[in-house]
Amino acid sequence: MTTSLEGTWNLILGASSGIGLANAKALAAEGAHILGVHFDTAEGQEKTRATVEELRSMGVEAHFHNANAASPRSRAELVPLFAELTAGRPLRVLLHSLAFGSLLPYLPADGGPALTQRQMDMTLNVMAHSLVYWTQDLHRAGLLGEGSKIYAMTSAGDQKVTANYGAVSAAKCALESHVRQLALELAPSGVAVNALRAGVTLTPSLERIPEHSSLVELASRNNPHGRLTRAEDVADALVTLSRSTSSWLTGNVIGVDGGEALTT
Repeated sequence: MTTSLEGTWNLILGASSGIGLANAKALAAEGAHILGVHFDTAEGQEKTRATVEELRSMGVEAHFHNANAASPRSRAELVPLFAELTAGRPLRVLLHSLAFGSLLPYLPADGGPALTQRQMDMTLNVMAHSLVYWTQDLHRAGLLGEGSKIYAMTSAGDQKVTANYGAVSAAKCALESHVRQLALELAPSGVAVNALRAGVTLTPSLERIPEHSSLVELASRNNPHGRLTRAEDVADALVTLSRSTSSWLTGNVIGVDGGEALTT
């Protein structure tokens, strides 16, 4: 059965730019309230304030918090606040769209730096393990229940690597494993958990990858649609999936790439 998203509460981790921001706007356009967590500089915070005003102009509530979403302290402070704002109603959507990790090779090249243990641990914690910790805390607070949807953003890096992408690739593999385990454990509660594998999308996180120009060129040339994936494409898919109250679509990696994976 499908239902309206109007009046639902939705939490986006990584809400201030790229795919997270596009989803915040798409959900707000459906009349859904937005809770956002982001980690920005002073310049970024100014843009985020404008985003919050834009969302509120659509007639919804929007509350964004500049905090490290991978920090236990942030979760401890924000989860009770979110429970108060939502009056304890379960979230419809939890979107994990955290894209902060180390982009260094495992072995030094030409005298350059190599990945350290601390950088590996940070990348896995932010981009993968934090999904589990947020889910645990939200579930404990009663903010996940029948009809809730959890989405985690993955990428073709779950199988493909480049010289500098090893830690992020490992994080994507771990993230998808977490999705499967959470889908299993949350099924009795009627909560669906899936990973969304976006195609190559021009976002700030993509631009930090040293080899991103070649990735963009290849995807632009080979995507059956003749263009790159847009953040709005991902948001459209998430909104469509989230209208369903069923939890039967769960534990999957769902390609939102216009067929890019078929040809690259």
